[in-house]
Amino acid sequence: MSTVLQGKKGVVFGVANNRSIAWAVCEAAKQHGAEVCIGVQNERMAESVSKLFEGDAFDIVIADLNVDSQIEAAADKLSSRFGKLDFAVHSVAYALREDLANPFLQTSREGFHTALETSAYSFIAMAAKLEPILADDASIITMTYLGSQRVLPNYNVMGVAKAALEAAARYLAYDLGTRGIRVNAVSPGPINTVAARGIKGFSSILDTIAERAPLKRPAEQKEVAAASVWLLSDMSRGVTGQTIYVDSGYSIMGL
Repeated sequence: MSTVLQGKKGVVFGVANNRSIAWAVCEAAKQHGAEVCIGVQNERMAESVSKLFEGDAFDIVIADLNVDSQIEAAADKLSSRFGKLDFAVHSVAYALREDLANPFLQTSREGFHTALETSAYSFIAMAAKLEPILADDASIITMTYLGSQRVLPNYNVMGVAKAALEAAARYLAYDLGTRGIRVNAVSPGPINTVAARGIKGFSSILDTIAERAPLKRPAEQKEVAAASVWLLSDMSRGVTGQTIYVDSGYSIMGL
């Protein structure tokens, strides 16, 4: 195993269970030499996530990214634990179930606010509150999806939120670039996570990918994690403000 992240320290927000993309990123970063802290929303999630590993393999910090004071408290704990952070990963998104089940035209005002705040603004808030403890040349990444660029039935307001998220990554890349801090988005194809199964017709989406993507299969968590490790490492020091697709090539297809 390579040690491209040897000596680097960072935090990954958004681990929910062993199928989470965020968990795959944690494991990969650890395997490549990083010290990793897992950011979770609350005590209940902390208890659940702690069952994924044994001993002191990972630290856990609790912070609801919709609450500024909690992010600030987490930043203080991370600073005490690590000093400066070399990377931060945002893998957080949420929309009301009814706004994914009903036509997009019926998106509620509350649902729009919820999806945009949790799925896009939380990334900005995380970056802003962590910026004082980020090392120069640090790397920040977030997780997006093709529904930001194309209409994918039933993705609805999440597509709008992911479009905002990708734009936020570009503007953050500009703001933080003077310190050498890079900001990028990773766009996995549809992956069989608990969150993805909340999208109506998800199994048919996987079938479509297997039929039409150049690689004739959906991408896997480990492949997304490997691309993430590259973005977090010094090997990608010239890359910022980009959306990197890890989707078996499906995003290049016209039909």
